[in-house]
Amino acid sequence: MKPRTTTVAVALTSMVVAGCSQAPAHVSTVSMGSTDVQWSACPDGVENPEDGPPQLQCATVPVPLDYDDPEGAQIDITISRLPSNNPDARRGVLLLNPGGPGGTGLDQPNFLVSQGISPSVLDSYDLIGMDTRGVGHSSPISCGFTDDLQYYGAVPPYVVDEAAFAEQTATAEEVAERCAANDHDGRMRHVNTANMARDLDRVRAALGEEKASFLGYSYGSALGAAYASMFPESTDRVVLDSNIGDTHLDHDGMRRYSRGMEETFPDFAEWAAARHDRYGLGETPQQVRDTYFTIAEQLDRTPMDGIDGRVFRLATFVTLYNQASYETAAESWQSFLNPTTAAPADEPPPGNGPSPADNSWSVFLAVTCNDVEWPDDVDVYRRAVDEDRETYPLFGAATANIMPCAFWQHTPAEPAVSIDPEGPTNVLIAQNRRDPVTPLRGGELLDEKFGERSRLLTVDGSGHGVYALGNNPCAQDIITDYLVEGVMPEQDTTCSEA
Repeated sequence: MKPRTTTVAVALTSMVVAGCSQAPAHVSTVSMGSTDVQWSACPDGVENPEDGPPQLQCATVPVPLDYDDPEGAQIDITISRLPSNNPDARRGVLLLNPGGPGGTGLDQPNFLVSQGISPSVLDSYDLIGMDTRGVGHSSPISCGFTDDLQYYGAVPPYVVDEAAFAEQTATAEEVAERCAANDHDGRMRHVNTANMARDLDRVRAALGEEKASFLGYSYGSALGAAYASMFPESTDRVVLDSNIGDTHLDHDGMRRYSRGMEETFPDFAEWAAARHDRYGLGETPQQVRDTYFTIAEQLDRTPMDGIDGRVFRLATFVTLYNQASYETAAESWQSFLNPTTAAPADEPPPGNGPSPADNSWSVFLAVTCNDVEWPDDVDVYRRAVDEDRETYPLFGAATANIMPCAFWQHTPAEPAVSIDPEGPTNVLIAQNRRDPVTPLRGGELLDEKFGERSRLLTVDGSGHGVYALGNNPCAQDIITDYLVEGVMPEQDTTCSEA
C-alpha cells in the first residue's frame, strides 16, 4: 500500500454532503397541531439498500432560527425515518445522532442496520435520523473553506516547532475571519448545541410523540446530554455512547483526545508486535512505539508523497478508532520505513475551489466555538502545547494547538447547557475503556454530573463506539435490554473484554 492511503484515512475527519434533489411523490403524513410531517423519498446521496425495497423516508420540520423569537425566521430540519419492522411491538421513536458536530445523520438508521443493531430495537422503534441545523439538507452553513487552505479539520495539526505554531495561529485566524465573512444571513451564531436540542424536541412533537428515546455517539453524547437536561420529562430512554464529558467541547475536552490516544495506542502496538515477522515494526509494543516516533520525525524532516509528520500523526490517531484499520496502517508504516526508489509522481498544485469538507468543518466550528467561549490569548495555547508535548508525547502537541475558536467573531447566543441531575433515571452512558478520541474519563465525567440519573457502562474494549459499532456481547445485551425492555442497570457496570 502506498503512503497516500494513509491520507485517505484522514478523510474520516471530514464529511462530503451530497446535493439535494427535488423530493418525489408524497408517501404519508403525521399531524401534530399545525405541523404536518410529510414523508417522501430521501434526497440524492441518502441510500437505501440495493437488494430490497426503499424503506428510508425523509421529511422536513420547520423550527425557529432563534428560539428567543419563535415567530421569526424559520429554517427546515431534514429528518429520515426507518419505520418499525413490527408495528404491534412499536413503542415510539429513537432519535439518532452520529457525532461530529457536522456529520450528516440522514443515513444513520441504515448504517446501524448494516452494523447489526438488534432486530428487537428495529421492532420497538421508528429510527429517526437527522441532519442537525446547519448540516447538509438542514439550512447548511459555510465558512468558505477552499482546497488551497492548509486546514486539518476538527483536530488541529501537531506542533513540530515554533514556526509550525505560528503557521497554525495564522490559519486559525484566517478561518475565523472567513466564517464571519461568509455568514451573510446571520445564521451561524444560532448553530449551537442548545438549539439542536430544542430542534430534537420540536421533531418529537411534530412526530406526535409524548416522549422520544435517543441514541447518540461521540458529539452525539453532548447533544443527548443537553436534550436530557433541557427536556427531562419528554425524554424516554437515553443512550450516550463514547462521551466527550459534557454538553460541549472546550479546550480541555479537545486536549483529552491526546490522553485517549495514549491509552489506546498500546492496543495497536501489541497487535503490530505480534506480527513483527510480517510488518517489521518492532518485536515488542515499546519498539512499535519507538517506530512511530522514528517515522513521524523522519517525515517532519522529509515528507514523502505529500505526507509530512503532522498528517502521519493524525492518520495514526484516526487508525485507532477501529481495529479493522490496523492492517492498513501497518502496511503504510512499512512503506515509510522502506520507501521505493521510484521517482514520485508530479502532483498538481491544490486549487482554490470549495473544499468538499466545507460544510462539516463549518458546523463543527460553529457549534464548538458558539457553545462556550474559548481562550483568546495565544500564549494559553502555546503553554498547553508545551505541557501536553511532555505529558502525551504521541499527540499532545496537536490537540492542545490553537483553533479558530480563539479568534471567533460570533458572540455566543447563550451559555453552554448545564447538566441537570434532577429528573428520571434514564441516561445510560456507554464507554470503551480505551477510546482514542473520547477516553474513559469523558464517560466518568458525564456520569458524575448526571448523578443518580445515569449509569455508566464501561467496556473493556478498544475503539470509538460501543453499541452496534463494537462487538462486546455483554454491552450489546445490556443496551438492547434497556432500549427494548427499559431495564436500566441498578449500578455502574463493567463488561469484560469479549
